[in-house]
Amino acid sequence: MIDPPPPPPRLVELSWVVGVGTVLWLVAGAVLLVAHLHFGRPLDAWFGACGAGVLLGAFGYGLSRWQKRAARRGSRGAQPGLS
Repeated sequence: MIDPPPPPPRLVELSWVVGVGTVLWLVAGAVLLVAHLHFGRPLDAWFGACGAGVLLGAFGYGLSRWQKRAARRGSRGAQPGLS
């Protein structure tokens, strides 16, 4: 059986996308926190969404790095084509 070709690098290396998205959520949360502290804007669902975005982004970044390390090590359960 012939193995399929590896996916293109731009589809494999997604940790930079997750990192940029996490930083954007962090910046948005910081802006909302400054608006709360200086202008009295209530911390509402928008601030909670920013917090969830940061947490999920950090989790996703860690998961993608872990999967890439597993692929480089040659772990049996790792996603192929990431090394």
